Amino acid sequence: MRHEYTISIVSHEHGAMLQQLLGDLDREPALRGVRVLVTLNLQSEDFDGTAFRNVRIEVLRNAYPLGFGANHNRAFELCTTPWFVVLNPDLRLAGQQPFDSLLAHAKQQTQVGVVAPQVVSSAGATQDSVRKNLTPWSLVQRHFFGRRHAAKIESSAHIGKPFRWVAGMCLLIDSAAFRAVGGFDERYFLYCEDYDLCARFYNSGYKVVLDQGSRIIHDAQRGSHRSKRYLYWHVSSLLRVWSSRAFWQIVFHAGTSALSLRSRKPCTNPDGIQSSR
Repeated sequence: MRHEYTISIVSHEHGAMLQQLLGDLDREPALRGVRVLVTLNLQSEDFDGTAFRNVRIEVLRNAYPLGFGANHNRAFELCTTPWFVVLNPDLRLAGQQPFDSLLAHAKQQTQVGVVAPQVVSSAGATQDSVRKNLTPWSLVQRHFFGRRHAAKIESSAHIGKPFRWVAGMCLLIDSAAFRAVGGFDERYFLYCEDYDLCARFYNSGYKVVLDQGSRIIHDAQRGSHRSKRYLYWHVSSLLRVWSSRAFWQIVFHAGTSALSLRSRKPCTNPDGIQSSR
Protein backbone atom coordinates (compact mmCIF):
# COMPACT_ATOMS: atom_id res chain seq x y z
CA MET A 1 0.00 0.00 0.00
CA ARG A 2 1.40 3.40 -1.01
CA HIS A 3 1.13 6.10 1.64
CA GLU A 4 1.31 9.87 1.28
CA TYR A 5 3.06 10.39 4.60
CA THR A 6 6.19 9.30 6.46
CA ILE A 7 6.13 8.99 10.27
CA SER A 8 9.02 10.22 12.44
CA ILE A 9 9.39 9.16 16.10
CA VAL A 10 12.28 10.15 18.37
CA SER A 11 12.98 8.00 21.42
CA HIS A 12 15.03 9.13 24.40
CA GLU A 13 15.06 5.76 26.15
CA HIS A 14 11.27 5.59 26.02
CA GLY A 15 11.50 1.81 25.95
CA ALA A 16 8.11 0.29 26.78
CA MET A 17 6.20 3.41 25.69
CA LEU A 18 7.84 3.30 22.26
CA GLN A 19 7.04 -0.40 21.96
CA GLN A 20 3.39 0.23 22.85
CA LEU A 21 3.01 2.99 20.28
CA LEU A 22 4.68 0.95 17.54
CA GLY A 23 2.42 -1.95 18.47
CA ASP A 24 -0.62 0.32 18.03
CA LEU A 25 0.64 1.43 14.62
CA ASP A 26 1.51 -2.10 13.57
CA ARG A 27 -2.00 -3.39 14.36
CA GLU A 28 -3.69 -0.84 12.09
CA PRO A 29 -4.47 -2.46 8.71
CA ALA A 30 -4.65 0.98 7.06
CA LEU A 31 -1.00 1.59 7.98
CA ARG A 32 0.36 -1.51 6.26
CA GLY A 33 3.62 -0.56 4.58
CA VAL A 34 3.84 2.95 6.04
CA ARG A 35 7.42 4.11 6.58
CA VAL A 36 8.27 4.80 10.24
CA LEU A 37 11.61 6.46 10.98
CA VAL A 38 12.61 5.69 14.59
CA THR A 39 15.45 7.85 15.92
CA LEU A 40 17.25 6.50 18.98
CA ASN A 41 18.66 9.61 20.63
CA LEU A 42 20.94 7.75 23.05
CA GLN A 43 23.57 5.26 21.92
CA SER A 44 22.79 3.00 24.87
CA GLU A 45 19.15 2.50 23.93
CA ASP A 46 18.19 -1.04 23.00
CA PHE A 47 15.60 -1.51 20.29
CA ASP A 48 14.36 -4.46 18.26
CA GLY A 49 11.96 -3.60 15.47
CA THR A 50 11.68 -7.09 14.00
CA ALA A 51 8.48 -7.80 15.92
CA PHE A 52 6.61 -5.21 13.87
CA ARG A 53 5.81 -6.64 10.48
CA ASN A 54 2.98 -4.41 9.27
CA VAL A 55 4.80 -1.06 9.26
CA ARG A 56 8.23 -0.45 7.67
CA ILE A 57 10.53 0.58 10.50
CA GLU A 58 13.89 2.22 9.77
CA VAL A 59 16.17 2.91 12.74
CA LEU A 60 18.37 6.01 12.96
CA ARG A 61 20.86 5.88 15.84
CA ASN A 62 22.58 9.06 17.05
CA ALA A 63 26.25 9.23 17.99
CA TYR A 64 25.27 11.88 20.56
CA PRO A 65 21.92 13.30 21.71
CA LEU A 66 20.26 15.95 19.58
CA GLY A 67 17.31 18.22 20.29
CA PHE A 68 13.71 17.56 19.30
CA GLY A 69 13.81 19.75 16.19
CA ALA A 70 17.25 18.58 15.04
CA ASN A 71 16.21 14.94 15.23
CA HIS A 72 13.04 15.45 13.22
CA ASN A 73 14.85 17.63 10.69
CA ARG A 74 17.32 14.81 10.06
CA ALA A 75 14.52 12.30 9.68
CA PHE A 76 12.83 14.70 7.25
CA GLU A 77 15.92 14.57 5.03
CA LEU A 78 14.91 10.95 4.32
CA CYS A 79 11.25 11.82 3.69
CA THR A 80 10.11 11.42 0.07
CA THR A 81 6.36 11.73 0.68
CA PRO A 82 4.17 14.86 0.35
CA TRP A 83 3.41 14.77 4.08
CA PHE A 84 5.56 14.29 7.17
CA VAL A 85 4.17 13.09 10.52
CA VAL A 86 5.88 14.06 13.78
CA LEU A 87 4.86 11.71 16.56
CA ASN A 88 5.89 11.55 20.23
CA PRO A 89 6.79 8.08 21.57
CA ASP A 90 4.56 8.43 24.65
CA LEU A 91 1.32 8.50 22.66
CA ARG A 92 -1.34 5.85 22.16
CA LEU A 93 -3.90 5.54 19.41
CA ALA A 94 -7.44 6.39 20.48
CA GLY A 95 -9.26 3.46 18.92
CA GLN A 96 -8.02 4.11 15.39
CA GLN A 97 -5.13 5.84 13.66
CA PRO A 98 -5.71 9.56 13.07
CA PHE A 99 -3.44 10.15 10.07
CA ASP A 100 -5.86 9.46 7.22
CA SER A 101 -8.42 11.74 8.86
CA LEU A 102 -5.78 14.46 9.27
CA LEU A 103 -4.78 14.06 5.63
CA ALA A 104 -8.38 14.23 4.39
CA HIS A 105 -8.96 17.33 6.53
CA ALA A 106 -5.83 18.97 5.12
CA LYS A 107 -6.90 18.32 1.54
CA GLN A 108 -10.17 20.18 2.11
CA GLN A 109 -8.21 23.43 2.43
CA THR A 110 -5.48 25.33 0.63
CA GLN A 111 -2.09 26.52 1.89
CA VAL A 112 -2.04 24.13 4.85
CA GLY A 113 1.18 24.06 6.84
CA VAL A 114 0.24 21.71 9.65
CA VAL A 115 -2.77 19.75 10.92
CA ALA A 116 -3.13 18.32 14.42
CA PRO A 117 -5.70 16.04 16.08
CA GLN A 118 -7.55 16.59 19.32
CA VAL A 119 -5.37 15.33 22.19
CA VAL A 120 -7.11 13.52 25.03
CA SER A 121 -5.94 11.84 28.22
CA SER A 122 -6.31 8.10 28.78
CA ALA A 123 -9.44 9.00 30.78
CA GLY A 124 -10.89 10.83 27.77
CA ALA A 125 -10.40 14.41 29.00
CA THR A 126 -9.49 16.96 26.32
CA GLN A 127 -5.95 18.29 26.78
CA ASP A 128 -4.88 21.90 26.20
CA SER A 129 -2.94 21.06 23.06
CA VAL A 130 -4.24 24.13 21.18
CA ARG A 131 -3.27 27.49 22.63
CA LYS A 132 -3.33 31.20 21.95
CA ASN A 133 -0.15 33.19 21.54
CA LEU A 134 2.62 32.18 23.98
CA THR A 135 3.04 35.32 26.08
CA PRO A 136 4.31 35.90 29.64
CA TRP A 137 0.70 36.69 30.63
CA SER A 138 -0.56 33.42 29.18
CA LEU A 139 1.95 31.55 31.36
CA VAL A 140 0.84 33.47 34.44
CA GLN A 141 -2.75 32.47 33.69
CA ARG A 142 -1.80 28.80 33.26
CA HIS A 143 0.50 28.39 36.24
CA PHE A 144 -1.02 30.72 38.82
CA PHE A 145 -4.69 30.77 37.87
CA GLY A 146 -4.95 27.21 36.54
CA ARG A 147 -6.31 28.25 33.16
CA ARG A 148 -5.40 25.22 31.09
CA HIS A 149 -8.57 25.12 29.04
CA ALA A 150 -8.00 24.17 25.43
CA ALA A 151 -8.36 26.98 22.93
CA LYS A 152 -10.32 26.39 19.76
CA ILE A 153 -9.52 26.69 16.09
CA GLU A 154 -12.93 27.24 14.52
CA SER A 155 -11.70 26.84 10.93
CA SER A 156 -7.96 27.43 10.70
CA ALA A 157 -5.41 29.87 12.02
CA HIS A 158 -3.97 32.01 9.26
CA ILE A 159 -3.34 35.66 8.45
CA GLY A 160 -6.65 37.45 8.92
CA LYS A 161 -7.73 34.98 11.62
CA PRO A 162 -6.56 34.82 15.27
CA PHE A 163 -3.28 33.00 15.80
CA ARG A 164 -3.42 29.58 17.44
CA TRP A 165 -0.64 27.02 17.81
CA VAL A 166 -0.78 23.27 18.29
CA ALA A 167 1.38 21.06 20.51
CA GLY A 168 4.05 19.15 18.62
CA MET A 169 3.26 15.67 19.93
CA CYS A 170 1.29 14.70 16.80
CA LEU A 171 1.55 16.81 13.65
CA LEU A 172 0.79 16.16 10.00
CA ILE A 173 3.05 18.61 8.14
CA ASP A 174 3.01 19.53 4.47
CA SER A 175 6.51 18.61 3.29
CA ALA A 176 6.77 21.47 0.78
CA ALA A 177 5.65 24.02 3.38
CA PHE A 178 8.06 22.58 5.97
CA ARG A 179 10.90 22.90 3.48
CA ALA A 180 9.84 26.44 2.57
CA VAL A 181 10.01 27.74 6.17
CA GLY A 182 13.26 25.91 6.91
CA GLY A 183 11.95 23.10 9.13
CA PHE A 184 12.30 23.19 12.88
CA ASP A 185 14.59 25.84 14.37
CA GLU A 186 17.38 23.73 15.89
CA ARG A 187 18.37 26.47 18.33
CA TYR A 188 15.47 25.17 20.45
CA PHE A 189 16.80 22.02 22.11
CA LEU A 190 13.55 21.09 23.80
CA TYR A 191 10.24 22.96 24.27
CA CYS A 192 8.66 25.67 22.10
CA GLU A 193 9.81 24.22 18.76
CA ASP A 194 6.14 23.57 18.01
CA TYR A 195 5.16 27.16 18.83
CA ASP A 196 7.98 28.52 16.68
CA LEU A 197 7.07 26.31 13.72
CA CYS A 198 3.37 27.23 13.92
CA ALA A 199 4.27 30.93 14.21
CA ARG A 200 6.50 30.79 11.14
CA PHE A 201 3.84 28.90 9.19
CA TYR A 202 1.26 31.50 10.19
CA ASN A 203 3.51 34.46 9.34
CA SER A 204 4.38 32.89 5.97
CA GLY A 205 0.73 32.54 4.95
CA TYR A 206 0.25 28.86 5.76
CA LYS A 207 -2.62 27.54 7.85
CA VAL A 208 -2.45 25.90 11.27
CA VAL A 209 -5.39 23.51 11.41
CA LEU A 210 -7.10 21.41 14.07
CA ASP A 211 -8.95 18.29 12.94
CA GLN A 212 -11.62 17.91 15.58
CA GLY A 213 -12.68 14.58 14.11
CA SER A 214 -9.46 12.75 15.05
CA ARG A 215 -8.01 11.82 18.44
CA ILE A 216 -4.68 10.80 19.95
CA ILE A 217 -4.05 9.80 23.58
CA HIS A 218 -1.40 11.53 25.65
CA ASP A 219 -0.95 11.76 29.40
CA ALA A 220 1.17 14.86 30.12
CA GLN A 221 4.25 14.19 32.27
CA ARG A 222 5.34 17.84 32.88
CA GLY A 223 9.06 16.95 32.95
CA SER A 224 10.13 20.57 33.54
CA HIS A 225 8.27 20.51 36.87
CA ARG A 226 10.54 17.77 38.22
CA SER A 227 13.98 18.35 36.72
CA LYS A 228 16.27 21.38 36.89
CA ARG A 229 17.73 20.46 33.50
CA TYR A 230 14.31 20.36 31.86
CA LEU A 231 13.34 23.58 33.61
CA TYR A 232 16.48 25.22 32.21
CA TRP A 233 15.59 24.09 28.68
CA HIS A 234 12.04 25.32 29.16
CA VAL A 235 13.04 28.78 30.39
CA SER A 236 15.75 29.12 27.71
CA SER A 237 13.23 28.27 25.00
CA LEU A 238 10.70 30.77 26.33
CA LEU A 239 13.31 33.54 26.32
CA ARG A 240 14.23 32.62 22.75
CA VAL A 241 10.56 32.77 21.73
CA TRP A 242 10.05 36.20 23.26
CA SER A 243 13.10 37.57 21.47
CA SER A 244 12.22 36.00 18.11
CA ARG A 245 11.03 37.75 15.00
CA ALA A 246 8.20 35.23 14.59
CA PHE A 247 6.74 36.09 18.01
CA TRP A 248 6.86 39.85 17.47
CA GLN A 249 5.35 39.53 14.00
CA ILE A 250 2.31 37.92 15.62
CA VAL A 251 2.18 40.48 18.42
CA PHE A 252 2.43 43.32 15.91
CA HIS A 253 -0.21 41.75 13.66
CA ALA A 254 -2.62 41.35 16.61
CA GLY A 255 -1.93 44.90 17.74
CA THR A 256 -2.49 46.47 14.33
CA SER A 257 -5.67 44.44 13.85
CA ALA A 258 -7.05 45.71 17.17
CA LEU A 259 -6.01 49.29 16.32
CA SER A 260 -7.70 49.00 12.95
CA LEU A 261 -10.95 47.90 14.59
CA ARG A 262 -10.86 50.76 17.12
CA SER A 263 -10.16 53.34 14.45
CA ARG A 264 -13.13 52.42 12.29
CA LYS A 265 -15.77 55.12 12.33
CA PRO A 266 -19.36 54.07 12.99
CA CYS A 267 -21.81 54.66 10.19
CA THR A 268 -25.58 54.80 10.24
CA ASN A 269 -27.54 52.45 8.07
CA PRO A 270 -30.89 53.39 6.49
CA ASP A 271 -32.73 52.01 9.55
CA GLY A 272 -30.86 54.38 11.86
CA ILE A 273 -28.88 51.56 13.54
CA GLN A 274 -25.17 52.22 14.00
CA SER A 275 -22.77 49.57 12.79
CA SER A 276 -19.07 49.34 11.98
CA ARG A 277 -17.46 48.60 8.66
